Amino acid sequence: MTAAEPYIRLGAFLGVLALVALAELLAPWRRPQARGRRWLANLGVLALDGLAVRLAFPAAAIGAAFWAEAEGIGLLRGLPGWAAIPLAVLALDLAIYLQHRVFHAVPWLWRLHRMHHADTEIDATTGLRFHPGEILLSMAIKIAVVVALGAAPVAVLVFEVLLNATAMFSHGNLALPPALDRRLRRLLVTPAMHRVHHSVLRAETDSNFGFCLPWWDRLLGTYRAAPAAGPDGVTIGLPVFRGAEEQRLDRLLTQPFRAETP
Repeated sequence: MTAAEPYIRLGAFLGVLALVALAELLAPWRRPQARGRRWLANLGVLALDGLAVRLAFPAAAIGAAFWAEAEGIGLLRGLPGWAAIPLAVLALDLAIYLQHRVFHAVPWLWRLHRMHHADTEIDATTGLRFHPGEILLSMAIKIAVVVALGAAPVAVLVFEVLLNATAMFSHGNLALPPALDRRLRRLLVTPAMHRVHHSVLRAETDSNFGFCLPWWDRLLGTYRAAPAAGPDGVTIGLPVFRGAEEQRLDRLLTQPFRAETP
């Protein structure tokens, strides 16, 4: 699987990005503004993230899984694959949920994470827009969780593909039929559910932390069904960093070092 893993992940990424982007054209929630400029900046951040992870963690989470497997360590070691793999995926998704909450609660971590929230529109590329500093911290946390669990390499691959795909879907500029959204959010975080999290209102920003599975928000008291302004009235972004120049790549990268002044 080692040789095939990058191609599996890349193929899944490109396929899901293309599908969500096409769906956004066919059934947009809102008419996009300056899409080309935003995509250029957001995908530029993604490219820098990939380079940073490659330099800092060449083997990444998959490599950590192979190492834990070779060492025979981890909480799930010894369980049959039919149990260990889904348990590892669930535990990793819970870890990402908890990490997300911590990045909102701790001021210096919020400075890194707020670049993601400073996007004044929301679409598939918003789900890829995270500061390199946050990505490196996130990868370190993920590696620690993978080793602690003794997660199988295939479980880590499934989780990575699933997380990446659902991040793009949940941030999609999509108008799903309400009935479909209600049914779907029992199993997955939907665009309408996650859109609440990108509201300018901090009480709404601090809700619906899930990227993939919606259950953690419901179980741990952070679920909010809809924004106060209604599904179509929510304002996306932060109260600050709203100018067009703030969406440039250089401004995104330096944002954690600048104060939140209107």
